[in-house]
Amino acid sequence: MQTSLRLFAGIIALSLSAAGWAQPQGERPAHSKGEPADTLQQAVTNLSEYNDKLEALLVKDELTVMDMHEVHMLTYTLENALEKIQADLVEVAEVLEEVHVASETGQPQVVKEKGQVYLQTTRTLVK
Repeated sequence: MQTSLRLFAGIIALSLSAAGWAQPQGERPAHSKGEPADTLQQAVTNLSEYNDKLEALLVKDELTVMDMHEVHMLTYTLENALEKIQADLVEVAEVLEEVHVASETGQPQVVKEKGQVYLQTTRTLVK
C-alpha cells in the first residue's frame, strides 16, 4: 500500500515537472514585457531611443554576458514598438486606399477628411 502511494506521488511529481518545461516547438517563455507602445508616437519614440541603446552595444568589439542580457531586454521594447508601428501602418494604408478611391470617384470631401488622417499618422513617422 505504501509503495503504491509512493509510486503514485512520484508519477504526479514527474508529470508536473515535465509540464513545466514542455512547450510546443517554436514557443518561448515570456521573460519581460518591455516598455509599452500604446500609441504610434510612443512606439516611434521607443524605437528611436532603444535603437540608439542597441547601437551603442553593437559597436563594442566584444559583447559580454551582461551586454547580451541588455540586448535581450532591449528587444522586448523594440518588438513592442515595431508591432504597434506595423499595426498602424496597416490601418493607414487602408485610409490611403480610401483617399485613392475617393480621388478616382470624385469625392473631394472624403479626400480631404481621409487625407488629413493619413497625413497626421504618417507625419508621426516622417518628420
